[in-house]
Amino acid sequence: QVQLVGSGGGTVQAGGSLRLSCAASGIMFSIYAGAWYRQAPGKQRELVARITTDGGTNYAEFVKGRFTISRDNAKNTVYLQMNSLKPEDTAVYYCAAQSIRFDYWSQGTQVTVSS
Repeated sequence: QVQLVGSGGGTVQAGGSLRLSCAASGIMFSIYAGAWYRQAPGKQRELVARITTDGGTNYAEFVKGRFTISRDNAKNTVYLQMNSLKPEDTAVYYCAAQSIRFDYWSQGTQVTVSS
């Protein structure tokens, strides 16, 4: 049974930092790309950052320079370090393990940034 468990969300003041973690079980995470998405109330889910199997990364423009995605294959975990948080970063964040054939998703974790 495949399971992705996201954690690390919470409430922080603008300018603060949070680190999200996503631990995978039931899959060999090293053969999947890892990604973080977010969905704010009334908006569509959007890609925040993605990391390939060989560590290549890409970011949405609105988080470049502030967020960093990383992975630890030995721990089957992908991370999202979020710095300089803004109120507009408030959303439910989801992680995903992605391959050509399969996508697996975590439950959401709430991030709230107060002004």
